[in-house]
Amino acid sequence: MLRAISLFCVLFATWLLLSGHTDPMLVGFGVASCALAVYIARRMDIVDHEGHPVHLTWRIPLFWAWLGWQILKSSWDVARRCVSPGPPIDPRIIRVPVSQKTDVGVVTYANSITLTPGTVSMRTFRDEIEVHALTGAAADDIESGEMDRFVTKVEGHG
Repeated sequence: MLRAISLFCVLFATWLLLSGHTDPMLVGFGVASCALAVYIARRMDIVDHEGHPVHLTWRIPLFWAWLGWQILKSSWDVARRCVSPGPPIDPRIIRVPVSQKTDVGVVTYANSITLTPGTVSMRTFRDEIEVHALTGAAADDIESGEMDRFVTKVEGHG
């Protein structure tokens, strides 16, 4: 029931922010449409810990800030390598271990790797991820385990 209430609040807040309407009749229609969406989601049995991970809510903004910084650093490195003849690329394929306990955690880790320029998650296994890295430095960064530890901490297991 907590997940359904939380889902309703998220849906309604999104509706309110995107619509910008404060007329009571339109707000009532927004409440009704969000309630209907939650009812349908509950009937379909998709309001679960993976579909709406309430337990991650307070950790997500910190993770987004950290991931944004990683993306900026990697973007700068890749852009520098594209425009200057000096720093070479050294592509390699590596396998990194996974310490996340849930499928959501593993997928978050794999997507975080892919979002970071210079690295792409190629295949995901239960205990490791196969990654293509553009440079040795990018491979070393992934192999250091910092991102793995951070995602595990966000997941609530670290």
